[in-house]
Amino acid sequence: MSDYEVTLVNDNIQEFYVRFHGPEETPFAGGVWKIHVELPDQYPYKSPSIGFMNKIFHPNIDELSGSVCLDVINQTWSPMFDMINIFEVFLPQLLRYPNPNDPLNGDAAALLMRHPKDYDAKVKDYVQRYATKEAADAADGKPSATDEEQEEDAEMSDIGSFSDPDED
Repeated sequence: MSDYEVTLVNDNIQEFYVRFHGPEETPFAGGVWKIHVELPDQYPYKSPSIGFMNKIFHPNIDELSGSVCLDVINQTWSPMFDMINIFEVFLPQLLRYPNPNDPLNGDAAALLMRHPKDYDAKVKDYVQRYATKEAADAADGKPSATDEEQEEDAEMSDIGSFSDPDED
């Protein structure tokens, strides 16, 4: 992991943050994320827990918690894999090839399937707003958004959904 900026949490080698850069030639290019990694006591026989600390718009990453839905980490983990595999292969592949059929973020999955260009634009917007070096440095476990940004996000998520017009 020498090519990555790694910060231990409370000097604990089982919990740390890794600075992760979005893969080139994707809408995530130029983005910087702080990834929280927790290694279970049974590591490498049991998979690590991985989560994005600053916001990302992706069908297989929960926007609020930062949890990652990735079979190779969650179900098919092998002791042959190591942390380098996660940051050089698994996460870049996930960002390059999202799976909208198994979403943690339904809005991102629907947008990707129905309007791929709009999906790319929203990903790039999130990168500019939430995936800067400063945002990664400031990420503390809770995605930060102003009330105005939350309202914008709520309005955007209403697009294409069915809602009762009388509820407002």
